[in-house]
Amino acid sequence: MAVMNVNPTRMQLNKLKGQLKTAVRGHKMLKDKRDELMRQFLELVRETRDLRDKVESEINLCNDHFVNASAVMSKESLDASLLSPKQQVNIETEVKNVMSVEIPEFSTSTRTSDSGDIYPYGFAFTSFELDDAVMSLNNVLPDLIKLAQMEKSCELMSAEIEKTRRRVNSLEHVMIPRYQDTIKYITMKLEENDRSSRTRLMKVKDMLLDKAHNYSGKHG
Repeated sequence: MAVMNVNPTRMQLNKLKGQLKTAVRGHKMLKDKRDELMRQFLELVRETRDLRDKVESEINLCNDHFVNASAVMSKESLDASLLSPKQQVNIETEVKNVMSVEIPEFSTSTRTSDSGDIYPYGFAFTSFELDDAVMSLNNVLPDLIKLAQMEKSCELMSAEIEKTRRRVNSLEHVMIPRYQDTIKYITMKLEENDRSSRTRLMKVKDMLLDKAHNYSGKHG
């Protein structure tokens, strides 16, 4: 029996009953939170897996285009073509609260609005294979950023699920049983004290009755 080191009084008993009620309510809320987090986490994991497959396919396609470009252009020409980029992508991060978990939300903006600025070179001395490579790289970037966001969200949600699971287990297997055992112990002690008090009162009553009868008998 895991009993707390407390005085077995009625005041302490009422206090512990209130704490037990709060612990049980908190346990239910945490279980509900854990279950909902698990539901959302598993859904996010499935979406992340699908997006990762898509990104890997897109990156493979992008690599194929660069291989084709390197086959028709010299390494020096290829490197020179990509040396001075015109466009710049900025990533802004915001935070969204999901079941008390702060997960990131990434958004992007470009330095210029001209879609042609993704090509950091003129078209006169480059191949269309390089154009395809740059275009495919530009196309995969939003999915790549989205994947980073989702994988970070999975990591944060997983950590919160584990923390919530530990708290649920602590309440379920440690705190609530300890409150229950202590309440049972104090209740037994109080009942024992009540019985002892009643026994003492009965003895005192008997002594008073004996004394009263004896006193009356002497005067009779």
